[in-house]
Amino acid sequence: MALLEATDLVKHFPASRNLFGRPRAFVRAVDGVSFHVEAGETLALVGESGCGKSTVSRLVLRLIEPDAGHVRFEGRDLLSFDTNELRAFRRQAQIIFQDPYASLNPRMTVGQILGEPLKLHALAPPERRRARIEDLLRLVGLEPRFARRYPHEFSGGQRQRIAIARALAVEPKLIICDEPVSALDVSIRSQILNLLRDLQDRLGLSYIFVSHDLAVVKHIADRVAVMNLGGIVETAETQALFAAPRHPYSRALLSAIPVAKPRAKGERMILQGELPSALHPPSGCRFHTRCPFAIDRCRVEVPKLITDEKGHATACHRTAELPAASGIVPSDGGFSPALEKLVAAFSLSEEGPAAGGIGITGPSTSL
Repeated sequence: MALLEATDLVKHFPASRNLFGRPRAFVRAVDGVSFHVEAGETLALVGESGCGKSTVSRLVLRLIEPDAGHVRFEGRDLLSFDTNELRAFRRQAQIIFQDPYASLNPRMTVGQILGEPLKLHALAPPERRRARIEDLLRLVGLEPRFARRYPHEFSGGQRQRIAIARALAVEPKLIICDEPVSALDVSIRSQILNLLRDLQDRLGLSYIFVSHDLAVVKHIADRVAVMNLGGIVETAETQALFAAPRHPYSRALLSAIPVAKPRAKGERMILQGELPSALHPPSGCRFHTRCPFAIDRCRVEVPKLITDEKGHATACHRTAELPAASGIVPSDGGFSPALEKLVAAFSLSEEGPAAGGIGITGPSTSL
């Protein structure tokens, strides 16, 4: 049984209303999205800005209510939870937001921020709360003395560590990472990614990782779901997707990755036309207006997400007819060697350049 299972999620936001206050136009942010997350797994949601990634992440936490569909957590229907059941669910699922400064209360110290969920869920008596806060700070590579400081006294990387510690305070099983490293420098980004991976190994966490950065996704995700205009067009294991993407949209995303090697063989797949509006999405396949392989069938019939025997799912009428992806996706994977070196340099270890960086045994004060 999957830890989390979403089925046919739909969310339409009113864009305009008539004189009587009734909606007359809707932004189709999420339109029939289905996926699952296994225990201890990282599922990445990728796609262009506005494709519905963040909306999906909030729907599965019930931060916003879906218009249709089902969400099951450990086999239980999340949408049927009452207030008490939903509060108990909050212990099991947390979220890390993109902007660590905006998501932290500037009027509260770090100790107060981390102590609030402990008090709310009665996880530690008052006499044990301070020790628990210090343990959380050490867990994310920060010194216990930082508990007396305010968020504005930290760098972006340190604030994101505090946000991670707050998510870990209630001992969750699932954490949704909504663009957690997009606002950070590359070197700090690799540290946070390695921290998340180490915490997953230690604590058995599951992640839904929302990102538009495919280099980051390749480094951290077990499976990838590619979204386009409110729907999933391809799902596969990370290595399989990057080695042989099947959907034209996935190929276009991968071909757009900057290649640091001048001699790397790869052909850019440049999409023509304008990005369709979620207010008036195209009929049939929503990607057909920019797809170089579109035929008449694509314009009138919505393709189904069909899974093969290897678990690779694609929503495209012409999957079997498309040319091999080897000429479209760069042969070296399209990832910068500099990023790979940074990831290695800042990997979790007790020795070398990473010592005192993000190692759990050596708290960091350098960010």
